[in-house]
Amino acid sequence: MIRWRTAAVRCVMVSVFSGLILLSPLISFAAPSAKASKKADGVVATAALRYAEALSKGDVVETVKLDFACQYRLVAASAKGLKSHPEKSDPSYGSCWQGIKAAHEPPLKRWDLGMDVLWPSNGGLVYFGEELDRYPASAFVMDTIGLSPPGSGLRVKAMSSKSLPNASFRLRADAPILSVPAALVTIAVYYQDPLTSPVTKAPGSYKWTNTVKPARRALKSIDTQWVVLSGLKKHGFPGDSAVVNLLVNDGAPVDGIPQEIVPFVTESSKAVPGSLVWWGPEDMPGLLVASAARAASFPNLRDRVALLNRVLIIDPNQADALTVLTRDLYAVILRQAMPGHNLIVKDPALAMVVNEQYWNMYAQGERLDLSLGMEMGGLDKPTTADYLYRLLPALRTLAEVRPEQLDNRFRWGAALRWNLDQDLAIEVHERLVKDVPAERKTARAEALLQLAWSRINKVAWNRNLDDKEIRIAYQDADQAFGLAEVPLDKFIAEYTKAYSLLFTPQRDNREMLALLTEAKRWFADVPGQNQEIWNFFIGAESLKSVLDADPIFQPLLASTEQKHG
Repeated sequence: MIRWRTAAVRCVMVSVFSGLILLSPLISFAAPSAKASKKADGVVATAALRYAEALSKGDVVETVKLDFACQYRLVAASAKGLKSHPEKSDPSYGSCWQGIKAAHEPPLKRWDLGMDVLWPSNGGLVYFGEELDRYPASAFVMDTIGLSPPGSGLRVKAMSSKSLPNASFRLRADAPILSVPAALVTIAVYYQDPLTSPVTKAPGSYKWTNTVKPARRALKSIDTQWVVLSGLKKHGFPGDSAVVNLLVNDGAPVDGIPQEIVPFVTESSKAVPGSLVWWGPEDMPGLLVASAARAASFPNLRDRVALLNRVLIIDPNQADALTVLTRDLYAVILRQAMPGHNLIVKDPALAMVVNEQYWNMYAQGERLDLSLGMEMGGLDKPTTADYLYRLLPALRTLAEVRPEQLDNRFRWGAALRWNLDQDLAIEVHERLVKDVPAERKTARAEALLQLAWSRINKVAWNRNLDDKEIRIAYQDADQAFGLAEVPLDKFIAEYTKAYSLLFTPQRDNREMLALLTEAKRWFADVPGQNQEIWNFFIGAESLKSVLDADPIFQPLLASTEQKHG
């Protein structure tokens, strides 16, 4: 693999070992100061543009013909130089192309952990996660970018060119040093598709000690600079101009001895600092809306999340994408409760309550599934925690963008509760209760029950029995019972009141028995109910320990289902 470094950095290294490298002859061949920039035209600009276009289209032959490192090796291996390029079938084309492709591998490595996957969800994702000067200019026009038809997904335009001090190199160790004219050509690269364009870290994210996952942006355009050498034909090269993309030899030491840089140039082919432009919400709003709808139709969750994530790095406030993403992830978290409780619940409303209650109770205990992410656990697939961590910021943003979307705020408060964001969960559900119109009794009752459980989980986790939240939780549930219009909400309200008494000082077990008895009477009228589901509710660890310890609960535990009169 050809290692690529900036010539300037290697120049500093070489100067330290000046006794080992013939620097003075190299410098003696350098031209005076470079000329000022001018409009890109002429042979050098054409060569750079042809080279960039050939790379973007995967044109192996044209790329290799214009690549200095590729041509250098052929000429260096020939005693008399080359009068023409090899036939297209010559293996040298494929060999040198593989060297260029190898330099493009780092930004093509996927690091999709948890629910951070980006569209395209499988292969073809170019992510410049390091400082951009660590990549050769060719990486920004590689043929992998935007392979969806038509075309390569990008276009290039020569912007300017300027002369550089002459470049210097030897064809062989014992050969004289050659000097050829060098120029720097600036080429603008425009990416045509925001859904497949390269991705970079967001501005300000380049901090090596940062342990927080960096924000990402989709690249819209970037300026690149290319070193072009000319006057090569008289030195045995088959073409007169070639682009220095990767150095033939970057000067790295061999057996502790620094090597000569080939070619020695004062600039390198790379991205132009400060030239990045990213796709934004105003660029293609219609495409973003359509993409959110398209994502919703994908059968595979990974594909759905990948496309929605791509939309949201372009417009973090895109409400349609946030809506689809939050509903999907919340539904996945609820489904992941099913192996835990191992119940078959056919009624959708009851199934949602059972799954939410599973996580309510689980969050009060070990919480491993809600805290251990895929990366932390060294696992090969996303965990419930990964879904939860991706869900939370999306819920928060959607609540800001569409505060009137009350079902989102139901989910947000519940997710905060499971994540142990105790005070914020209570705050979110308190605002929700206030914002639900008084005439919507069922919705208001459900909001009150969510609020009650946010209060209960805070006290249950902290084990602070003097916390006033537990008494308020009882009052919330009692108010919900008065507003409830369906047996399911009546049952949950009575059950919640009984459960809250577990964490009150001087608990009244007789009152708890009365509440659970009433809860069971309402439970008998819930569509889809059965004894196993009832056992799930009264089998909650904190509750069961109390019921088993006091004989007064035995009739309740042993009784058969009763219908509410």
